[in-house]
Amino acid sequence: MLAELHHIEQQLNQVILGKSLQIRLALTSVLAQGHLLLEDLPGMGKTTLAHALANALGLSYKRVQFTNDLLPADLLGMNIYDARSAQFYFQPGPVFSQVLLADEINRASPKTQSALLEAMEERQVSIDGDSRPLPEPFFVIATQNPHFHSGTNALPESQLDRFLFRLSLGFPDAAAEKQLLRDDSKGSRLSFISRALLPEQLIAMQQQLQQVKLSEPLLDYLLALIRASRGQSGMLPLSPRAGKGLVRAVKALAFLQGRDYATAEDVQSVFPYLAEHRLNPQSVAGLSPLSQQLLEQTPCPV
Repeated sequence: MLAELHHIEQQLNQVILGKSLQIRLALTSVLAQGHLLLEDLPGMGKTTLAHALANALGLSYKRVQFTNDLLPADLLGMNIYDARSAQFYFQPGPVFSQVLLADEINRASPKTQSALLEAMEERQVSIDGDSRPLPEPFFVIATQNPHFHSGTNALPESQLDRFLFRLSLGFPDAAAEKQLLRDDSKGSRLSFISRALLPEQLIAMQQQLQQVKLSEPLLDYLLALIRASRGQSGMLPLSPRAGKGLVRAVKALAFLQGRDYATAEDVQSVFPYLAEHRLNPQSVAGLSPLSQQLLEQTPCPV
């Protein structure tokens, strides 16, 4: 199944040109069962990446445009009264999909943003006292505009902590942008994407991550990085949830590279994208001064 993952990676690189690192990290997030936050200027390909990823993985996909008048019921669903049967029936919202694209999530009100908290952590939603499970696998891929853009509401720390990675695509290089301009009349680049996996295969690969080995010295290194964030001024502490997410992300990256063991380089590769939005919620995606500071301060024993 590793061949299928690499095929997906190749397809995504045909859609999002010149962003191989971000594509590999997005696949790593999916394998690690982690939600993904894409922060960038409008028009950089965030929505295209989310749609292409869902298509290639063969997962059901729904997109919700977050606006300031979006209500929690618009996202989760609601119980509707049927006068003919004199009964209520549940009308599910778009959150009942395997991939939910929360487009421009920071344009919604805090009340609507918080409607996703239970779904992202427990893979279920509670409506009128009833808990309803979400499909498996379930991922939230959210896009957000930079905080200085008008009409945005910053995500609270509790919600940022539920995103495994925060990525920024950034501007393409000159060669990639020239190719985009050349192909503009050929239609959407999503036509390059064909389904390469079934949901059952993806779940099986996620379960295989348990077989990826983390040595005791490497586990100590992960713990030292997490604990180094605590008690320092100028940054928020990393939670145990962040530590567990780091373990899954490191194993997922090792698995994606065809190894059954993780290395310190795996830790250092994913740590800035996992830690920075937790250490400093006001930071800009793509810049990671605090996470780099922790990496430099923490001795690597392996």
